[in-house]
Amino acid sequence: METLKESIVSFVYLRKKVENKEKIIAEAGEMFMRYGVRSVTMDDVGRELGMSKKTLYQFFTNKDDLVLEVSKAHIEHERVEFGAVEAKSDNALNEFFTLTKCVRRSMQRVNPSLLFDLQKYHPSSWDLFLDFKLNFIRAMVERNVRKGIEEGYYRKEMNPEVLAKVRMEQVQMVFDPKIFSPAEYDLVEVQMQVLDHFIHGLLSDKGRELYHTYRKQSESINK
Repeated sequence: METLKESIVSFVYLRKKVENKEKIIAEAGEMFMRYGVRSVTMDDVGRELGMSKKTLYQFFTNKDDLVLEVSKAHIEHERVEFGAVEAKSDNALNEFFTLTKCVRRSMQRVNPSLLFDLQKYHPSSWDLFLDFKLNFIRAMVERNVRKGIEEGYYRKEMNPEVLAKVRMEQVQMVFDPKIFSPAEYDLVEVQMQVLDHFIHGLLSDKGRELYHTYRKQSESINK
């Protein structure tokens, strides 16, 4: 039977192992966001953390396994952040405006090649992203449009299901290098312009007035 001392040692060891894995996932995530996935090797991750590649392989079978774990962690973070925005927002337009700021902040940290790398070289992670986009984000946009129509901030003739699907395709379109080459376009600004265009297409006269109020408040804070 395991003694109390052995149990404590075992707990400390397991906790340390979990912390090390979380540390690797966090650092690798930052590197993938900054440089893209393909250009970052396991050696690069280990060097950044002061770990050997052998140590990394104690936690992850290969790079694809690491990318998958990073993707899971990132998506869970997005679920929590977006869910908090939805829960705390006063109305549909306030929710969309707050999410716009979240998207800008996130986009400014993302290497343009990130989604392309996932799609081409890490299909399991890409499938995870698609599932998140199609089942979580799309549903959230659809709820927002329905709520905005009920509140009178969005035009009542809008079809929430159609608009939610359109928004999802807009997001992915901007990351398509055949349409918007990172060498020619600032993808953050393109994404923001497309989002702004989408929101304006939703707004009723009442919503447009409130939206401009939010923008003025935001501009005043950022001065």
